[in-house]
Amino acid sequence: MTVDLPEAIAAYFEANRTRSPDMIAATFAENGIVKDKGETHRGRDAIRAWMADESQQYDYTVEPFLLAAESGRTVVTAHAVGEFPGSPIDLRFFFLLAGDKVAELEITI
Repeated sequence: MTVDLPEAIAAYFEANRTRSPDMIAATFAENGIVKDKGETHRGRDAIRAWMADESQQYDYTVEPFLLAAESGRTVVTAHAVGEFPGSPIDLRFFFLLAGDKVAELEITI
């Protein structure tokens, strides 16, 4: 199923498909934040390092299938499949946008 995502979020998922830390970081505001696995990564350099680490540890695909709004954030539920503990799994991506960039992303189960 194809979900019509806001431009900034679509750019994030497209960059995620490439596994390019630079492309992922570019989808965020300069002082963007990622919260994942109990850790917080602040700023594009930290986000770049987070994605570089994720790309080295895991081989995966993420396919968005549901879009909703919750507490002022855009929530995308996506099916993740790959070589990681618990695969396959549905993840929730909570986005806070700042114009055409991601200001904050929290990834949960």
